[in-house]
Order: sequence, then structure tokens, then C-alpha cells
Amino acid sequence: MKPQDNIKEKGNLWIFGYGSLIWKPDFAYKMSKVGFIKGYKRRFWQGDTYYRGDKEKPARVATLVEDQESCTWGVAYEVTDSQIDDSLQYLNMREVVLGGYITETVEFIPKEKDQGALLALVYIATSDNAIFLGPASDKEIAAQIATCRGNTGHNIEYLVRLAEFMRRYCPEVEDEHLFSIEAAVRNIFHDCGGIEPPDQKSVLPGTT
Repeated sequence: MKPQDNIKEKGNLWIFGYGSLIWKPDFAYKMSKVGFIKGYKRRFWQGDTYYRGDKEKPARVATLVEDQESCTWGVAYEVTDSQIDDSLQYLNMREVVLGGYITETVEFIPKEKDQGALLALVYIATSDNAIFLGPASDKEIAAQIATCRGNTGHNIEYLVRLAEFMRRYCPEVEDEHLFSIEAAVRNIFHDCGGIEPPDQKSVLPGTT
């Protein structure tokens, strides 16, 4: 049985996003919540040869790496009824077929203090997929991000939008890996006038 089959029997399904799903889910959903999952750290270790890069210059995008001392912040989306199959079909193509990710189930903890934990589906790129790039220094990752572009835009946009989400919705959280790479990319472009971040109003529409 697939992970999603275990948690959609009640007529609803929660999907946790920690990368581009944060600002660009592109599927219908009932509501969304900012929060975190425990036991994983976000790392720019996955390659992308379609959305933010190509086969000649694979982009660097986020995946999750198990770490019992860490937690990863993002957004969980609730999909219901017909939204469930539609969203899963869409995400299978986006994340699995084109992205190299697999599905797992995790416990999602909403930021709101009066909200209980939820079981959610998450997409993780493991080290055995064909476009996994693995660890590298912040400067090396930044150098790759600074030069990559794919079908949905520049790799820099992916990085900056994620950093802006963290600052806007999780200002108390220090994501050292993310912010260090962002700083390294900004240093690369410092002499060229800097990097203009995307409109913050478009980072996370419809969040509740």
C-alpha cells in the first residue's frame, strides 16, 4: 500500500511542502497551515534538470535528510474529495516522474498553538535517485544556483522565495543551511547590483 493510501481514507489528505510547494502548489486545496516536521533537515542536495535547470546544468533544489535533532518548516495543504486524486496525479508527475522524489508520511505540527499534529504526505528525494547531487559547500551550491535556469525560471528565484517565506512566516527560526547559501549567492552578485527578491505578497497566497 502506498503511503498516501494510508492517510486519505477519511476523505481528506494533508500534503507537506518545504520547497517550491510552499509558494507554488498549483493544485486545488481546502486550506493551508504553516508548521514543521521533526526528524528531518532541509538540504539543497537534489538535482533538477527540468524546472530550475537542465541536463547540462542541473539546478540545486531542496530535499529532506533524516536528522533526529532537526526540524523543517514549511506549509501543509489539506485536499479533500476529488481534490485528492487530482493533486496526487499532478504531484506524481511534478515530483516523482520529473523530480526524482518518493513519498513518505510524516507528523506535521502546525504553528498555531491550539492546533494538534496531523499526518501528512511528503515528497523526499533520496540519494539513490538518478539526479541526486549530494553534499557540497555553501559556496559550491551557490555557484550552481547562480547559473541555472529551467522551464519555470531561474534557480535563484527558488532559493530567494524559500528564504523570504522563512523570514516572513517563521522569523524566529534560523535555517542556517538555507540562509548561508542565500548569502553566498548574494555575494556572487554583489558587484552587479544585487538580487531583487520576488514580491513578498506572492510568496504564499491563501495561507491560513
